[in-house]
Amino acid sequence: MLSTILIVILVLMLLGVLPTWRHSRSWGYGPSGTIGLILVVLIVLVLTGRL
Repeated sequence: MLSTILIVILVLMLLGVLPTWRHSRSWGYGPSGTIGLILVVLIVLVLTGRL
């Protein structure tokens, strides 16, 4: 249950930092890449059963 909530929150954060929104155009791809990496790590942990 907790892992599902974490994944949903991270997906929403990933959508929020995409450089297509006005508030984040000057940020580049750094924030979305970081959150994407965290999301991939969490997915791997969930699939291996460690989270």
